[in-house]
Amino acid sequence: MVTINVAVLLAVIVVWRLRRRTEARSRFDEKLTVVIVLALGVLIAPTPAGQGILNILGQLASGVTRASR
Repeated sequence: MVTINVAVLLAVIVVWRLRRRTEARSRFDEKLTVVIVLALGVLIAPTPAGQGILNILGQLASGVTRASR
């Protein structure tokens, strides 16, 4: 039996949707992409990969804050 990781499936859908031309997107299309990206974020957040991304973004944000002082 083949199982598909939902996070991987959503990541593929996001990449596929973002590759399309900007002019071809409607407002509904853009909103749907945002909802899909948010769902992907919710699925990735509790995983070790999500925690690593959070750590990297936190370090980047603190570096930008320190550089602006």
